[in-house]
Amino acid sequence: MRRSTRVSVAALAVTAFALTACGRSDTPADDATAEAVATGDVSGTVTVWAMGTEGEALGDFAKAFTEENPDVTIDVTAIPWDAAHDKIATAIAADEVPDVSMIGTTWMGEFATSGGLDPTPPDLIDESTFFPGAWGSTQVGGTSYAVPWYVETRVLYIDTALAEQAGVSPTPATWDDLMATSKGMQSAGAQWGISLQAGQTGAWQAFLPFAWQAGAEIMNEEQTEFTFDSPEFVKALTYYQSFFTDGVSPKELPEGTLEPDFVAGKIGAFQSGPWHIGILDDTGGEGFVDGVTLAPLPADEKQASFIGGSNLAVFKSSENRDAAWKFVQWLSQPEIQAQWYAITSDLPAVQSAWDEGDLADDTTLAVFGEQMATAQAPPSIPTWEQIANVIDTELEKVCKSGMDPQEAATAIQQQAEAIGTGL
Repeated sequence: MRRSTRVSVAALAVTAFALTACGRSDTPADDATAEAVATGDVSGTVTVWAMGTEGEALGDFAKAFTEENPDVTIDVTAIPWDAAHDKIATAIAADEVPDVSMIGTTWMGEFATSGGLDPTPPDLIDESTFFPGAWGSTQVGGTSYAVPWYVETRVLYIDTALAEQAGVSPTPATWDDLMATSKGMQSAGAQWGISLQAGQTGAWQAFLPFAWQAGAEIMNEEQTEFTFDSPEFVKALTYYQSFFTDGVSPKELPEGTLEPDFVAGKIGAFQSGPWHIGILDDTGGEGFVDGVTLAPLPADEKQASFIGGSNLAVFKSSENRDAAWKFVQWLSQPEIQAQWYAITSDLPAVQSAWDEGDLADDTTLAVFGEQMATAQAPPSIPTWEQIANVIDTELEKVCKSGMDPQEAATAIQQQAEAIGTGL
């Protein structure tokens, strides 16, 4: 299961106050450039903060690096995800940081603008090796401040037998196809054709792909203005709403019922990430997922999905910068990423790693690699978590109360403008 990176408005306010109080800049320098890194013979201790499963596994995994670099010690501290944001913010404010830390993709704007992160050295890290959407999540104000480590994206999970029974495609390619497939599975006996999120926390991650598919952009190219009230964004809201007004998707789905209801044929489809492969096999029995079709999300003007995951950043005040960046570079090698996947099931951010090891032969996961090529990240701005909360609130009104999509888009636009970018 992926770890949540939700951040409260109060936490952001506390962080902003702490950073200002310590005299740090509110924005990264316009001419921020990375200093060269000497990675020949490195030594000393590299302190690393890692969260969740990664924090538990990285220490042992890093022994292969220290075998190649015997004068280096990798010291990994495992941190719970729910404590990580505030711990990193406090460390930057106090200038008591580790050398390296995992950074949730939606935290990048906040921590980069704090002045705490070291710009990614282009002479050491080749951005072209990563999925474009993953690399985009590291960029703030046109400068990269981290390296994508692992990624996740969302695809469709469709009950193959139910779709075949209904005579509809289990791989809907367009918006019209998705609605036809969903309604068809209802006619074949499913209570709900598809389960989409209707405004609860994190629903923005389910909805934004539809906005991108319609051709909507969240901000202008310079990331100085929000563009939520565009015709394309309204079109996506209208289409998304139709699943609820037509009774195709449930407005409320009690926690813990998605998987058993899908296994029982009560729900025909849902969208989610790779972690649901294991969950479905646990719920339906070993091999259940073999009867499930995994398909890319449908296209309207284009194909798109949400990209999440975690990045690796080196701190500006790192006491062992050269060794820290060499360790991050090592973790970014295709064969190392493939080995890391074999241990943790974290999907590689480096494109060529998908041709290595177990991933190269896994046809079930291949669809995630295909989807990753068109997956997008939300804007890397310090206030994104506040904006996301606004989208969740207005999306709930659209899906559950029938709010006019244009009114919702206008409300999101106005509130986003009031919040600002934080840059």
